[in-house]
Amino acid sequence: MDRFTIYDLIIIAMMSALGIAIKPIIAPLAHIISGAFLFPGGALAGGFYMMWLVLGFGITGKRGTMTLIGFIQAIMVTATGMVGSQGVLSLLSYTAPGILADLGLFLIGHRVCCLPCAFLAGVLCNIAGTAIVNYVYYRLPAIPLVLSISTAALSGGLGGLIAFKIAQQLRKFPKRNLETPEDECS
Repeated sequence: MDRFTIYDLIIIAMMSALGIAIKPIIAPLAHIISGAFLFPGGALAGGFYMMWLVLGFGITGKRGTMTLIGFIQAIMVTATGMVGSQGVLSLLSYTAPGILADLGLFLIGHRVCCLPCAFLAGVLCNIAGTAIVNYVYYRLPAIPLVLSISTAALSGGLGGLIAFKIAQQLRKFPKRNLETPEDECS
């Protein structure tokens, strides 16, 4: 496993917080759209939630980043009870998407370095999250489940593409070494 620097840990903490902070904004909008099709809104909105996991990995380039972001989100949600009603199952539903996406990119040898692997990371994240929430809570019949998983794949993939483009733009800026800060006053 790659060693995380202080910079990496700050990015991971920021992505975790942003992923949780965006949920109350995006979820109601997604539920309006998904309610008409009778599938869970998380499948549609998940691309925007999972985007932060992919973006974190795109910025740090360190394996395990998506798992760590998901785990930190699970701890935050479980400890504060601020988003969702999954309780301790949040540890599974928030961490599993990061584990699956980290494993998927490890197997193909990529690190959110190109559009296809960023798309795949988003797809894997959102499919994992949607499948777990469906299994634990909804237990949808076959056709709505296929629609939900398909929507999750598309939404997650688009979130992955957005994350890649943001990471690509951020790579143009020089990284400050937070381990040994420079004296800017001189």
